[in-house]
Amino acid sequence: MTITTNKLPKISLNRVLIYSVLILGALASVTPFIYMVMTAFKTYGSATTNVGWPWAPFGDEPLQWINFTEAVETSGKDTQWQTFLFIRYFANSVITSVIIVAGTVITSVLAAYALTHINLPGRNLIFMLILATIMVPNDLTLVPKVVMMFNLKWYNTYLALTVPFLASVFGIFLIRQFFLQIPKDLFDAARMDGAGHLRYLITIVVPLSKPAIVTTALLNFIWAWDNFKWPLLVTRDSNMRVLAVGLQQFLVSEGGTKVQLMMAFAAMVVVPIVVFYFFTQKYFTEGVITTGIKG
Repeated sequence: MTITTNKLPKISLNRVLIYSVLILGALASVTPFIYMVMTAFKTYGSATTNVGWPWAPFGDEPLQWINFTEAVETSGKDTQWQTFLFIRYFANSVITSVIIVAGTVITSVLAAYALTHINLPGRNLIFMLILATIMVPNDLTLVPKVVMMFNLKWYNTYLALTVPFLASVFGIFLIRQFFLQIPKDLFDAARMDGAGHLRYLITIVVPLSKPAIVTTALLNFIWAWDNFKWPLLVTRDSNMRVLAVGLQQFLVSEGGTKVQLMMAFAAMVVVPIVVFYFFTQKYFTEGVITTGIKG
């Protein structure tokens, strides 16, 4: 007869403190998002009187799905496309984000490959110079870049919204770190089979580097979607604004006095980022681990 005993795992005090700090940090990060989503479904009265939970069993209000429709209608009309400005903002954000992500991924992959698989003279020096540009504050180059947009006659166009961001130093760094982990024997074997650099890059390197590439795409998508300062400076007409600028205009207009509509507008701005993150979460986590720790 054997007696089995269930021993509780030992939990050290340090681990309890670490998890407590992490849980508190996570709650502090998520609370504004939860407040935004909950307020988007409230009536004006519940939103302005800060009623925490106006729905059953503590209240009798239904979910106010109509807030989202009213937020879109309150954003105004786009005379060019004959639609609501929110839809135009959304389309502009999608267009600019897709172009920026595609351009950033392509340039980062090509630059990272050149810095790891091609024997360029001074390759490491070039990489260090590229990294050094991170030290230059973005605000320092803001005015010259805006003047360039005027001189190139790109002001108030999609070119001004996208072209300055088609390359990313962080993307080059992240993908280069992943490329360095690919065994050189694969390149030698591919060369013996007659594959050139472009074929080797497309058929072998890119599929193996999917986590790093997806991570670069996700980070640049979030940045492009949330970018506010640059679109505000290089656009003039409402129909060229993106969602982040549209939200600011909504706040200063009639819609800003209606808290529930403001939160509904903000919630619709955040939804694409959340959806994109959930679809790429696996690759994002893998990419951060493989490039961040081993790199």
